Amino acid sequence: MKMSINSNKMFFYFILIFSTLISISSNSWFGCWIGLEINLLSFIPLISSPNNMISSEASLKYFLIQSIASINFLFYIIMKMTIFQNFEINNIIAMMINSSLLIKMGAAPLHFWFPNVSEGLSWLNNFILMTWQKISPMILLSYFFYKNFIIFIFILNVIIGALGGLNQTSLRKLMAFSSINNLGWMLASITISENLWTFYLLFYSFLISLMFILFYLMNIYFINQLFISNMNYSIKLFFFINFLSLGGLPPFIGFFPKWIIINFLLNNKLFFITFLFIMMSLIMLFFYIRIIYSSFMFNFTKLKWINFYLKNKYINILNITSLISLLGMIFSTFFYL
Repeated sequence: MKMSINSNKMFFYFILIFSTLISISSNSWFGCWIGLEINLLSFIPLISSPNNMISSEASLKYFLIQSIASINFLFYIIMKMTIFQNFEINNIIAMMINSSLLIKMGAAPLHFWFPNVSEGLSWLNNFILMTWQKISPMILLSYFFYKNFIIFIFILNVIIGALGGLNQTSLRKLMAFSSINNLGWMLASITISENLWTFYLLFYSFLISLMFILFYLMNIYFINQLFISNMNYSIKLFFFINFLSLGGLPPFIGFFPKWIIINFLLNNKLFFITFLFIMMSLIMLFFYIRIIYSSFMFNFTKLKWINFYLKNKYINILNITSLISLLGMIFSTFFYL
């Protein structure tokens, strides 16, 4: 029975990957829409569970929101292809198509479903939602976007992602708002170059994959679990390095793609947007450092009633891999030269 469940999941993972490839390689908008629909229908069985009401609720929310976005997307691409050819109306249609894709990826100000859905998912499904599920909408957005509208959207993403994570106690919601903030950087990068966006997405996926694996192994879902648990200091150092790298603090490797985007923004004389991006990154670093500082400082034995005995060879591999973040100084130096 367990083997059949695992084989079913593997089948849906394959369909999920295949549907994304359909969307990004299609030569028509209708083909892109079909790929998005297959993607939706393959992700729902992965996140729903009959034994867990919270994940079932999250899958229902995800299905409803994505269905509304898909209907809007189909409606506006039909309008674009058949009815309207006027330039001004085309701009409005571009905004509507962009809005449908922004709903699909959970971008602000259309992000209200995203933290609630992520709260009901496992760490693996959260990783897929925050990385793989953004590929199709982002690439379709790069085909047909209204630049002024996208600039406004990525500014909103950076602000809401930073401010929304300040009062969160759930790590899944905190990572969801972190994803919204990083989505603002991704939208900025895709207006510059698709290669730069791919580069940023790979770095972001690498950093959160390391963190999500450790959250999964230690069964951690809330911030207070980092305070009250008797963790090894090497694991705390692992969290420290990866949180700072995710926040974009130099000289860690997470700063490298952000530095490239900042350079492009400065070259295009977008000084206010650059200042805003840097200030919001500082707010992100503030609540990352607050979490890590508390987990290091709360060292009273009375608080440590949860003991972790992780005799897993992968923990040491993760700790070594996290040190790759320190190579950011080398990358940054090469880029500067």
